[in-house]
Amino acid sequence: MENKKRKLTPEEKWERATLADSFIFYKVMRSHPRECQEVIELLLGIKIKSMTMHPEEQIDLDHDSKGVRLDVYVQDEDRMFDIEIQVADTRELQERSRYYSALMALDSLKSGEPYKMLKESRVIFICMEDIFGAGLPVYTFEDVCLENSSVKLHDRDYRHFFIAPICAKMIGDEEKRRFFNFLLSNTAGSTLTDRLRDYVEDAKQNMQWRFSYMTLERLQYYAFQNGKEEGYEDGKADGLEEGRTEGFAEGERKKALEGALILVNDFNVSPELAAEKMGIPLTELLEMQKNS
Repeated sequence: MENKKRKLTPEEKWERATLADSFIFYKVMRSHPRECQEVIELLLGIKIKSMTMHPEEQIDLDHDSKGVRLDVYVQDEDRMFDIEIQVADTRELQERSRYYSALMALDSLKSGEPYKMLKESRVIFICMEDIFGAGLPVYTFEDVCLENSSVKLHDRDYRHFFIAPICAKMIGDEEKRRFFNFLLSNTAGSTLTDRLRDYVEDAKQNMQWRFSYMTLERLQYYAFQNGKEEGYEDGKADGLEEGRTEGFAEGERKKALEGALILVNDFNVSPELAAEKMGIPLTELLEMQKNS
């Protein structure tokens, strides 16, 4: 009989979490903009004169549109960046990068402004798997003419996929290689990774963040134990976005409500989306939010 791989408990996942965990990455990057800027500069080989963290991660276009949380959305004078860790290949990362790029463009262009005012946009996905299968450490995409590949669209829209395990071995830049080695092994080997390691440890001492992480992980662990694991991503704190928790026993209802409230308060998910994904009535969530 084939042994089923044991899923880590929420406590074990928290204790083992490193910068390669998307929740930790999100918290560290947003809490330390200077290091976030250094990471972007390191990965793209650019210099950023002055960078600002976008105040809201959640971008909602209208009532009927899909709301999305951009993990780390930052801007400088004429560029926009979204940088994220992608732990698992969800078979939709290419489409997700396209959607994120479009969201940033819509968010940055004010009503009445000419299209030339659109900022350069760069979506950066750090992947733990080679989702393209071509063995490259980095895949960078921009629009080119199919009839003549030397002709580019020059719409200043770029998407970058860094494949961490390959970057750690093949990429030429030593500082970049040390960064990716840190992601994979949690072993610091540079001034930047020394600081990031310390910030990871600080993040794991934050009781509020631990509570948020553990509540969501316990709900996912419960779903896994009860055969509802489809759609969850290991290491992805917002894995509930891809799955449902319908059918909770009555004793789990309060946990589902608490999880939905965390999605709203800590991850800027809309109440409508949080209620849907947690399988609870929106009215109950709104009432709990009002009384919290």
